[in-house]
Amino acid sequence: MKILPIKDLRPGMVVTEPIYTNSGQKILDADSILTSESIYRLSFYSIHSVNVKEVDNEGSSEQYTAMIPNPSRASNPSYSQKVKAQPEFMTYQIEYVKLINSIRELFEKIIRHPDSPIDTKHLLEDFSSLVSICRTTVDLLDKLHNMRLDDDSVYAHCLNVALLSRVIGKWLRFTPEERNVLTLCGLFHDIGKTSIPDEILNKPDKYTEEEFTLIKQHPLFGYKILKKLPIDERIKKAALHHHERYDGSGYPQGLQAADIDDYAGIIAIADVYDATTSARSYRSPLCPFQAIAMFEKDGLQKYSPQYILTFLDRIASTYQNNRVLLNNGQSATVVMINSSHLTKPMIQMDDGSVIDMQKKPELEIVKII
Repeated sequence: MKILPIKDLRPGMVVTEPIYTNSGQKILDADSILTSESIYRLSFYSIHSVNVKEVDNEGSSEQYTAMIPNPSRASNPSYSQKVKAQPEFMTYQIEYVKLINSIRELFEKIIRHPDSPIDTKHLLEDFSSLVSICRTTVDLLDKLHNMRLDDDSVYAHCLNVALLSRVIGKWLRFTPEERNVLTLCGLFHDIGKTSIPDEILNKPDKYTEEEFTLIKQHPLFGYKILKKLPIDERIKKAALHHHERYDGSGYPQGLQAADIDDYAGIIAIADVYDATTSARSYRSPLCPFQAIAMFEKDGLQKYSPQYILTFLDRIASTYQNNRVLLNNGQSATVVMINSSHLTKPMIQMDDGSVIDMQKKPELEIVKII
C-alpha cells in the first residue's frame, strides 16, 4: 500500500480502501480502478491523498499498463474518449478545480468584506494558466465539454461562462485587454446567486412563483454586491444585464437592445449555452446541437445578431469530427457542418455511408458521445 497525493495519481491505479467526502458521502469503493473522471472527482471534493496498491518496481509498469485500456484494442474509441485520454486533460481537471475553489473563496471574501479591493490581476493570471494548458480554441472547448461531471455549482458555471465568453471575444477579434474584461464579466456575472438560499437555488423540483420571483432578483443582488468595488463598470453591468434580452423579454428591468451593455450581451449567450448544456438538479443537459437549435429558433430576436451569429457558426464547427448519437438510436461521426442549417450536418454512419441530415428532417442529434 502506498499513499499518493492527487497530483501523482494516474488512470489505472487501484485504491485500497473506500474513499469518503468530509460529509460522509462515498466517492469510491475499495479496489476501484481510477479513471480521469474519478481523479477529478477526488480533486473536486478536496481529497488530498489516497492509498493505492503498491507494486514492486519490476511489476509496477506492467500491472498499471494492464489496468489501463489499450487504445489499440478498443473498438473505435469516441472523440470524447480520445480527449479524456490526453495526458494534459488530467492537468486541466486539477487546475479547473483549483480555480473553482479560488472563485468560491473570492466570492466569500467579497461578501464578508464588500469594501476591500480585489486582486483581479492574480485571478486573471490563474485563469490564463488554465487556458494555457489547451493547445487551441477547439482543444479548450473540447476539454470544457468533457468536464461536464459533478459540479453544477454557481462557481463552476461562472468559470465556464468566463471561458466561453473569452473564446467569443477572440472570435469577435477583441483586444487582449477587452478579452480580460470580458473574462471578469463572466467570472462575476452570477455572484448575486450567493444571496439566494441553497435550498432554493439547488431545488430539484419546479420553483414556486415566489421562489422564481426571488431567483429573478439575482442580477440586482449581484450589482449591489459589486457596486462599490473598484472594478470596471462593464463587469457590474454584466451582472445586472445578463438576463436582459434585445426584444425586452428579459429581466429584471425588461431592457431592450439599445439599453443593454455590449459585454452583457455576450455574457448572456455564454450563460444560456453553458446552463442548457450542463446537468442541473432538476433536468438533464441538452446536447450542444439541441442548444444551437434553440438559439436558431429565436436567437436573432433575443440577442445581438452580430454576437449570436458569430457564436453559433463557430461553436457548431467545434463539434466536427465528434461522435454523436441520433434520435433513432444509431451513432455517427460529424464530417461537415452545414452553414445554412447548423443542426443538420453531414454525418458518416458506422457502416461508412454518408448522410446529409438536411435531407433527413426526421433525424436529430441528441448526444455527443
